Amino acid sequence: MSAENLERMFSPESVAVFGFGVNGPGHGPTALKNLVAGGFSGRIYSIYPGSEKLSGCKSFRSVRDLPEAPDLVLIDAPLSAVPEMIAQCAAKGAGGVILLPSGGRGAETMGLNAEIQRVLRKSTLRVMGAGCQGIIAARKKLNASLSARMPVPGKMAFLSQSGAISEAILDFAGREHIGFSYFINTGTMLDVGFADLIDYLGSAPEVGSIVMYMENLSRIRSFMSAARAVSRIKPIIVLKSGRSEEGAAAAVTHTGSLTSEDAVYDAAFKRAGIVRVKTFAELFDCTAFIGKQTAPKGSGLAIVTNAGGPGIMAVDALHDFGASPASLSPETIEKLDAVLPTGWSGSNPVDILDDATPERFRRVAEVLVCADEVDGLLIMQVPFTSAQPDGTAHILSEFLKDISFPVFTAWLGGKDADAGRAVFNRSGIPTFDSPERAVRAFIDLYHYRRNIEALQQVPRMLPDRLEFDRRAARRIVDAGLARKGGLLNEIEAKQLLMAYGIAVNLPAQADDAEAAVHIAEEIGYPVAMKIVSGEIVHKSDMGGVVLDIRGPDMVLAAFNQIRQRGKEENSRSRFGISVQKMLPRGEFELIVGARKDGNFGPVLLFGLGGTLAEILKDRCVGLPPLNRLLARRMIEETKVYRLLSGYRNRKALDILQLESLLVRLSQLVVDFPEIREVEINPLAVDNGRVVAADARAVVALPEVEAPFHLVISPYPNQYEEEVNIEGVGRLTLRPIRPEDAPLLEEMFSTLSSETVYFRFFNIIKRIPPSMLARYTQIDYDREIAMAALAPSPDGTEKMLGVSRIMSEGSRKSAEFAVVVADRWQGKGIGAALLKRCLDFACEKDFKTVWAVVLPENSKMLAMARKMGFEIKPHHGTGEYEVKLDLAGFKRDGGRLDELP
Repeated sequence: MSAENLERMFSPESVAVFGFGVNGPGHGPTALKNLVAGGFSGRIYSIYPGSEKLSGCKSFRSVRDLPEAPDLVLIDAPLSAVPEMIAQCAAKGAGGVILLPSGGRGAETMGLNAEIQRVLRKSTLRVMGAGCQGIIAARKKLNASLSARMPVPGKMAFLSQSGAISEAILDFAGREHIGFSYFINTGTMLDVGFADLIDYLGSAPEVGSIVMYMENLSRIRSFMSAARAVSRIKPIIVLKSGRSEEGAAAAVTHTGSLTSEDAVYDAAFKRAGIVRVKTFAELFDCTAFIGKQTAPKGSGLAIVTNAGGPGIMAVDALHDFGASPASLSPETIEKLDAVLPTGWSGSNPVDILDDATPERFRRVAEVLVCADEVDGLLIMQVPFTSAQPDGTAHILSEFLKDISFPVFTAWLGGKDADAGRAVFNRSGIPTFDSPERAVRAFIDLYHYRRNIEALQQVPRMLPDRLEFDRRAARRIVDAGLARKGGLLNEIEAKQLLMAYGIAVNLPAQADDAEAAVHIAEEIGYPVAMKIVSGEIVHKSDMGGVVLDIRGPDMVLAAFNQIRQRGKEENSRSRFGISVQKMLPRGEFELIVGARKDGNFGPVLLFGLGGTLAEILKDRCVGLPPLNRLLARRMIEETKVYRLLSGYRNRKALDILQLESLLVRLSQLVVDFPEIREVEINPLAVDNGRVVAADARAVVALPEVEAPFHLVISPYPNQYEEEVNIEGVGRLTLRPIRPEDAPLLEEMFSTLSSETVYFRFFNIIKRIPPSMLARYTQIDYDREIAMAALAPSPDGTEKMLGVSRIMSEGSRKSAEFAVVVADRWQGKGIGAALLKRCLDFACEKDFKTVWAVVLPENSKMLAMARKMGFEIKPHHGTGEYEVKLDLAGFKRDGGRLDELP
């Protein structure tokens, strides 16, 4: 349901607390007391049969007796009574319910949850919980929670699955003067989950950042969709607890044993633009930083200290995160020379000596915040006898509090430093008690900035057109499904990879020893021979592989050896023996694979392969679908990338081959949810060409059909079509791809200033990179952009127009936009594109689509009128709102037979 109806819960005009009585162990009276004490100015109702008044609020016997439908209801009752209470709230027209902790457990809870879900499906009521500690909304002075603490207002929203963590953060925030716009405990997320809350908070102007404590994650596809949309505009920080490797315990291939559940969460958060912190202390520190500072543009940190030791500790901490201190320019050094005594360090860290006065600290800070090479400033003080911790803090605070630049401090020591830290806290300047904690918080925010920049990068297209033989792949997969265990033998696995354009060292199966010799003679020595079986997984472990065979006698010996070992392994097993070219052994081998994770669906892996794979565990995991840029990032995150790029006398490998291989493997698992595991190990290098030397795969009947086995929506091929438009010719209408960014830029360059103004309500000369990424990197779960492309004489394509549908947080209404290059306007291209977008909106069950149109935009108004849009003035602005009821569009059959 996404963010639908959450506004009534988080910005209510009326709140009711609904329970059984005041003498039991219930939480309702506490929640009612906190609600009143928090200063909520709306209407408060108590629904406690047998009580006339609670916390100064008149009590009613039931929800039905209330004088109005409450926006928010807090329910304090045993779980067995909750379904009936929720039914009453739904019948009354309440906006949302918070289920306070009830102590329910086990099968009884599951059965009651199902009953609650049935009630919710018939209404628009939203539910927080069960087992929810409540919510706090600072702007409404709403404390609808079991915590008596009311945080100071701020721009940060905090979400937690744990009530205990919530209490700890609130206590910490009070000490550090950290403000919150919302403080939300989610409980078990029976209805409202992380995705709903991220969608709602992402569009809330009072929220600047989102911090989360997470124990488990459900509805992962919705979560990824919401996080990818919101993280572009607001930082999201997550502490995910509960690391487990159980998901890989039953893996058949090495790929499974190399991808832990925690690594998959890392990959998912990175893909969504989320910064993940690993410890409670780091969450506190990052919370303090993000609540008070903007993210740094780079990792160039300047370090100011009145002692050498802490400066070295800060540099060491930077190196632990793969960063280095900013290299100060000669101009900056010259300015520092002018304000510092002889004997200062002369470099970064800037050691301003142990007799540094508060004024000296300030003068150095003034220089460094203006230095172009500095992205952040850490100021540290050690409490020498001459130091003035609180005096220095006062002077620095006055200067720094109004500067929009990442500045933070580390006042080292105990009681002597407390006064200085208190000054910084009151001024909203992050402060820490050690260099390491300060540096880690800075790096966390820097990683957020990098994640967002990565999301906004435009991937290049692969030079060769990707072509796949899906029919051949389907035959191989179906053959595996018909077999017990679903294990494909090496030949089948390699044929599956070949169907998707992946180069393999294809074996030939020999029926007898003489045939093996004949095959080896044709291939040319040396050769390798392997057992071929749909039941034997690890061929090497049972002696089923013989390498570097250099003559007929060795072929005969190898054939007999493998046949004997196969019979010893399983006398009833059917197996064959293959012969293949012996690839040259490099100094290292690679592994590429995919496995199906129980939560995230297909997970891809790249890294160091061969026998060292499980020991060194140099690998990176990623989520499909991949494009070239995402594939490149996976490769670059491994240590073996340095060798692949050329090292000493080693020639660099063409990384494009690996990018293409990963993209093709990604598409294979996107297209076939039946693939449980697939592995190329080793991936060998043969004359500069990467080749699958060995491969294996396992298939099984999928639990869900494609594309819903993925947690990130793939490119929707079903919307591609060829059309003929009179006066234009044959066009391809298809969803836009990230790789289409250059085509969109080229089309934009041809638009007249009038067309640009009609589309953007402003004159812009070029599309900025962030906007270009936003317009081409589409989350097809919530929006679509359709492009019209015409073939060019040189074999490329030219973009003639684009239409898009962009959903709002509620997912019930969506905004649309259309732009067509001036030369092609008035020919029906815009209408053709918009109608395909409307088909998408109908499939997503949107209720209405709308746009605001300038009165001068007569072509757009004419098209909207012809397509049946309602047109009316827009809030007295002189503009028009055009709106279409999609229920009527569906009744008319969606697409019109004749284009306007």
